[in-house]
Amino acid sequence: MKYSLSCSRFSLPLLLLVLLGTLSVASAQEEYAAVKKWESFNFTERTITPADLGKLEIDDLKLVRGIVFGKHGRVFKDPDIRRFLESRSWYKAAADFDNAKLNDTERRNLDVIRIAEAQKHDTVQPGDMRLYTTRTLTIKKLGRHTPAEWTVLSAEVEAIHGKRFEDTGWLQQYFDERYWYRAADKYDPKSLTEIERKNLQLIESVRKKQRRVALSPGDMELFENKLITEAMLRGVSLHELRLLRNEIYARHGRIFRTDWLGQYFSSQPWYDPKEDFKDEEISGDDKTNIETIVKYEGKLHDQISKRPITRALLEGLFLEDVKKMREEIYARHGKVFKDPWTQKYFASLDWYKPDPNYSDASLSAVEKRNLVVIAGYEKKAVTAMSTIEG
Repeated sequence: MKYSLSCSRFSLPLLLLVLLGTLSVASAQEEYAAVKKWESFNFTERTITPADLGKLEIDDLKLVRGIVFGKHGRVFKDPDIRRFLESRSWYKAAADFDNAKLNDTERRNLDVIRIAEAQKHDTVQPGDMRLYTTRTLTIKKLGRHTPAEWTVLSAEVEAIHGKRFEDTGWLQQYFDERYWYRAADKYDPKSLTEIERKNLQLIESVRKKQRRVALSPGDMELFENKLITEAMLRGVSLHELRLLRNEIYARHGRIFRTDWLGQYFSSQPWYDPKEDFKDEEISGDDKTNIETIVKYEGKLHDQISKRPITRALLEGLFLEDVKKMREEIYARHGKVFKDPWTQKYFASLDWYKPDPNYSDASLSAVEKRNLVVIAGYEKKAVTAMSTIEG
């Protein structure tokens, strides 16, 4: 194609736009050349093998995954997949997409694609743990992650076997949106392989070190005859503090009436419920540790309701934890939440008294200021929902 700069039909700026547009189209065609053949592949009826994908780079594999979903109109948050799909004439965005539209062949094909992606990742990413049901993780392979990504990676090991996460609404929602997730009627932690259990322990260990917290739920076994200190609880969220406190009771066999606590501890391999257990049996270091945790919980409650919140208190928490802290300020005044997960969570706490006549006028000046500080932190905090889609 030839263009004359002296052509009277076009001004120079317009001619440049035509040239740039032509180059842009050509560039896009070249950029997506590696996945061109997959746009016409019938993923609903034909199966693919790892060998079929062997020559594709990691970025191309992501686009192939996008094609499978894109044929059903899924709208992606991932900018690369979204930009690719929006450039294709066959793509029709469907706001009502859900994974139920995928048939078994498509799901098997997605498994092949996702495993191929996982194999090419330098470090493990959310969505990769199905590759490690029979492979041992290393500290190097785990790499570094945001707090939210650590939570997803840890939960994913058990989600593969159908565990539900009733205590954490955002996490359950995250897995409900995974095409491979099937919630079990009753999750059995014994279904984990020995390798998966070791991988889970390594994830929790590295996660704790990178987060720079001394204690995490599951650690209280180490303190059956040792005292914990307030300093060891710094950086631990209110939700985690509740788990730590109740873990001491759970290790003695307490049966929990609160659904989400019962579900959480029933999924722990060490939990042995005892019908005849009484709280009064707790004594010695265990009793002192409970009192230490309760005192620190009270301090946090006092801080979010009566004293200005500092950034130091929020550091290390991710979006969903901080959101729960914000909601707790309202809950302390009896606010009834529209979101069923949130309402169910606070209804499980002894101190919560729902007030249908609640209004923001009941909030103190300090609480209103703290809500502003928390909202500011939320804008910068990493969300768990920003992890790999698919």
